[in-house]
Amino acid sequence: MSKTYYEIMRFEVKTDQRRFSEYFSEIFLGTILLFFGILLFNLLLSLQKISRYYETDYLCKLILVEKSSHNFKKLERIINQKNKQKIWDFCKLISR
Repeated sequence: MSKTYYEIMRFEVKTDQRRFSEYFSEIFLGTILLFFGILLFNLLLSLQKISRYYETDYLCKLILVEKSSHNFKKLERIINQKNKQKIWDFCKLISR
């Protein structure tokens, strides 16, 4: 018998294991990205609220010390209040 008869022949069978792992990794990566995206969005909204609060507090303190129309305009934009008396009352309430 020839030498080739004693050699081992290899048979490769393609399975779906590779496709499954690629599909699973894509789903996992998408889920992680979505989670961090939502987390970042939530953090940005929280920072916006905190920033608005401190800006309102700062402008109210300025109005109590110096009643400039520029500060009133900024504050009226933030708290959506057009009446200066209501803005004044709001600032007195916050400064307590």
